[in-house]
Amino acid sequence: MRIWAQIIKAIIAVREFVAPTYRPEQHYMRGPGPACARMRSLNCH
Repeated sequence: MRIWAQIIKAIIAVREFVAPTYRPEQHYMRGPGPACARMRSLNCH
């Protein structure tokens, strides 16, 4: 049983190297958010 766990860990490590599940570009904030837009609209008046 112990060897199967090591084999599975190795397979997961290889898969994570080839096709990572974490993609930072999906979590990157692009531009100012809605709170910034609200503050700008309040300061303009």
